[in-house]
Amino acid sequence: MIRPALRWLTAALVIALVLQGCGSTTITQSERSSQNTITPVKAGRFDTGKMWTFDYPPIDYFRSVYSFTPDAAWFERARLSALRLPGCSASFVSEDGLVFTNHHCARGALDGVSRAGENLQETGFFAATPAEERKIPGYYADQLVLIEDVTDEVQRAFERGTTDDERIALRTKAISEIEQRYRQRTGLICNVVTLYNGAKFSLYGYKRYNDVRLVFAPETMLGYFGGDPDNFTYPRYDLDVTFYRVYGEDGTPLKTSNFFKWSAAGAKEHEPVFVIGNPGRTNRLYTFAQLEFQRDVLYPYTFLVLDNLVRIYTDYIARHPEKKLRYQTRLFSASNSQKLYNGRLRGLNDPVLMGKKLDFENTIKSAVMVKPELKKAYAGVWDEIERLQLEKRSLFAQNNAFTFTGPGRSQFLSIASSLTEYAQQLQLPDQQRSLPYKGAALDSTKRRLSAVDIDVEVEQEILALQLTLMKSAFGTSNASFNKLLNGKTPEQAAPSLAQQTLLTNRERVAALLNGAPETILTSTDPFLAFTSATAHEAKRVREKYAEITAREQARVQMLGKAMFDIYGTSIPPDATFTLRIADGVVKGYPYNGTRAPYFTTFYGLYDRYYSFEKQAPWNLPQRWLNPPPSFDLSTPFNFVSTNDIIGGNSGSPILNKNLEIVGIAFDGNIDSLPNDMIYDEDRMRCVGVHSAGILEALEDIYKAERVVQELRTGKMQQ
Repeated sequence: MIRPALRWLTAALVIALVLQGCGSTTITQSERSSQNTITPVKAGRFDTGKMWTFDYPPIDYFRSVYSFTPDAAWFERARLSALRLPGCSASFVSEDGLVFTNHHCARGALDGVSRAGENLQETGFFAATPAEERKIPGYYADQLVLIEDVTDEVQRAFERGTTDDERIALRTKAISEIEQRYRQRTGLICNVVTLYNGAKFSLYGYKRYNDVRLVFAPETMLGYFGGDPDNFTYPRYDLDVTFYRVYGEDGTPLKTSNFFKWSAAGAKEHEPVFVIGNPGRTNRLYTFAQLEFQRDVLYPYTFLVLDNLVRIYTDYIARHPEKKLRYQTRLFSASNSQKLYNGRLRGLNDPVLMGKKLDFENTIKSAVMVKPELKKAYAGVWDEIERLQLEKRSLFAQNNAFTFTGPGRSQFLSIASSLTEYAQQLQLPDQQRSLPYKGAALDSTKRRLSAVDIDVEVEQEILALQLTLMKSAFGTSNASFNKLLNGKTPEQAAPSLAQQTLLTNRERVAALLNGAPETILTSTDPFLAFTSATAHEAKRVREKYAEITAREQARVQMLGKAMFDIYGTSIPPDATFTLRIADGVVKGYPYNGTRAPYFTTFYGLYDRYYSFEKQAPWNLPQRWLNPPPSFDLSTPFNFVSTNDIIGGNSGSPILNKNLEIVGIAFDGNIDSLPNDMIYDEDRMRCVGVHSAGILEALEDIYKAERVVQELRTGKMQQ
């Protein structure tokens, strides 16, 4: 482990190296490839994955591989039984609206329904009766009920443009008009989804359920057993499950004919299984040059930020254990992403995986070049995308320095930037202002800005990180930034600035919002002075970076159309946090010089508990320490399969051919971390909680008989 003081030095060195790479605009693809050994290897058939859409279900493929031919009714039931939650996936598992998802998807919900004196993260929750089910504030579940192809309309709008900016603007306008038209016509939540990098566009209409109530959740000790050390590993022993219930508009449990029945036995080794959920984002159709940008610039920067956030939150919680409840979710999120990006970087530096990506690209190029009509339209697209990556490299550091929201950005500069924008907008006539700053929306914006609660101790540490990254970008060239530091190092400047600023005082912020805009723009507050002085420069840099990105998007869409002309729907599109079906088989794999079994048992849970001397994060709640004699320790608990998943798939049901629940996806193994760029079923595994193990725990440990019977029968027990 790198000690905290050294980690700051590491941050500066890494950023300096990244920036040196960003400064180059003359290195060619062949020259960069020679600097990073690429193993000559043929691309695999499913390197682009198996995240099939419901628009183009792979019926013939399922028939040839699994001797299984699902009909239209099978796909419709699968689609309507699946749900999308904020950031996660889920499914209906009873006719009375019982919903199945992951515990880690429910952490915010647990906090949201906790009452005074409760800590549901530590104690878990079970509603013994329907009346005890707790409504989750501001929560919802979306069901995909409508899919329509709108490609022609979007493509026509795109092709009317004569410049990249105009094409993107016309495409954006057409998408907005389509969404509004369908929304008015259907009353659904409507989104146009980009597929195959812009070769196809689909309108997805969602029925939204706004009354979602908590039914059951285990303790975080079980839902996240093994914590960060075990995250993205296997064998695993996690009860990463939660149950909600959707209620209708009349306040009674929703009645639905579309739900997945429960398999008490679960899946066996080599059995075909299907994951139905909403994978977040993959880049498997990216060009080699785009992957190099991620490898050399974007991901090293992202990992660096996350690495330091983990340090900051870990140290803060250690100093203030009373604030663990408030900050542990942030720590979980940062540590999860830290490990994820570390794995992605390993994949981007893996010569075999990158060799496959290069072969895939060369195969597409060859297919384009032998067809005159394709060659004329697309021959130069790869070189154009590569040049744009070089332009992005040259501007990346400054663009990040002038970005004041997101991970690794302090509330100090975020609020200051928002107040500066607020003041600039108020100097304009009402009709020229952006939507949040005019009419009735203005009051809402003022309330939001004046209600921010800054925890000075933790935010000044994040500020020190942000200032370090900004200094790496600016050097000594930015006079306003030099004035902000006032001759100090970022670590020295952060606590001093936190003491000087008025932004920690709600009354003074409210006074600024209610006063003349010029008062904000001429304030001597160090953060407001900086954001006001650099507002025009920051806008110029951000707009330039956005313009480069727009040109990239236009060419990516062209390339997507080329790939679609060659492959059609024989390969799936990149993930877009929309509903997909991923096929696979239950299967162990070689690891660490031995083999990982396809399933684990509760014996392994207790082995970890005792092997780590009962210490966190392998400790157990009291109720697990003396299980009843009826508790079968040999029951399958977690298991692995070759299904293609990524972030967003959390909470996805794992189903057999009869659409019966055999488990729930909650993680991938360590080899799956590069799967945003490539899928490899020999090494990558989906990790799930076994349906038999879930029943065993609910029945014998939690005495949640009401839930158990509902899962067995598909009906709520009265």
